[in-house]
Amino acid sequence: MIRYLPLLLLTLTLANAAEDSDWRLWRGPGGNNTAPPGTRPPLRWSETENVRWKAPIPGRGVSSPIVVGDQVIVTTATEDGQFVLSYARADGSIRWKERAHEGGIPDKLHRKNTAATPTPASDGRAVYAAFHNSGRVVLTAISLKGERLWQAEAGAYECDYGYGYAPSPTLFGDTLIVSAECLASGFLAGFRKSDGKELWRTERKVKTSYSSPIVARVGGRDQILLSGAAKVSGYDPADGKLLWQIDGSCSATCGTMVWNEDTVFASGGFPNKETLAVRPGGTPSVLWKNNDMSYEQSLLYHDGHLYTLNDGGIAVCWDAGTGEEKWKVRLGGPVSASPVLAGGRIYAMNERGITHVFSPDPRAFTKLAENTLGDEGFATPAFAGKEIFLRTATNTGERQEWLYCLSGE
Repeated sequence: MIRYLPLLLLTLTLANAAEDSDWRLWRGPGGNNTAPPGTRPPLRWSETENVRWKAPIPGRGVSSPIVVGDQVIVTTATEDGQFVLSYARADGSIRWKERAHEGGIPDKLHRKNTAATPTPASDGRAVYAAFHNSGRVVLTAISLKGERLWQAEAGAYECDYGYGYAPSPTLFGDTLIVSAECLASGFLAGFRKSDGKELWRTERKVKTSYSSPIVARVGGRDQILLSGAAKVSGYDPADGKLLWQIDGSCSATCGTMVWNEDTVFASGGFPNKETLAVRPGGTPSVLWKNNDMSYEQSLLYHDGHLYTLNDGGIAVCWDAGTGEEKWKVRLGGPVSASPVLAGGRIYAMNERGITHVFSPDPRAFTKLAENTLGDEGFATPAFAGKEIFLRTATNTGERQEWLYCLSGE
């Protein structure tokens, strides 16, 4: 057995390295928009610098790319339906294209929303996508070869504002978790990954909110974090039962909650503006709150501090324990994408395709680079290994979306 140990360790190391270079979920492998320690993305780029490849995306969408092994996967919507597309990570060529739906595209959408907004999720064996179609949220599972495995209706959905659907699904063990909040039929539900069978369902019949559920380990236990309906809530991912809930944030939120070992953080912007920190548990308590707003984008937690590039294009750093503002700098907006920590830097893109790169330093704001690609930037980039996968669009002549692979090597 001893003679085979080095080979076994090498095999495990290679397997872990492969997973470390993946970005399989909305907001990355940890669900917190923080890339693994070995990630080494480029600092600067342009149309002529550090672009490994550039590939067109048909139609329109604002879902983020995910990276699974040698594939980069996005969703999009065209006049022909809603699709999941796979690109070869090596050169951007199309690996496969699977139509999830033909027709059934929502009639009413917010001008910033699309019929392909939720980011898909993968467990390394299949891809799971959620689309709003024909008044329902429908889940589709596709193999990494592009073969449909199953399709299941998650539930009816009708946005109270007529703005469309946004939450991305997430994974917990063998469960695919999805939310859809509206007064008529809102829910948080879990489905079996292997066949789409419903495992549990919790009612969330509230005025429409758009935040994605995320599973986090806080206070020594796994829990689904979800904001909206002027509440901050925690649910058991095993059965969907409510663990705790407290008044806070806003009626409608879009950003995904963030956390540390014992505290969760939420922010919203409609109809009021509020960012707050909550200590969850049997009797949850608000540690601090303010009147700042990160409505469309999610916050970023790192090393005892919170960072954001908010809707108005203002970068802010707070002490996560006390809420003390450490610095505030106007960079320019508007902003929809969320900031990402990768390679010891924060990358934050605005809706004009400008990505600001700055230091995660609470002592002072230090800008490291400013990079522009395209005319639009709504999707949060994915970071994997030495690469950044960026979805943007150009509006010169006919609008066209692009998927970029950026690499300094």
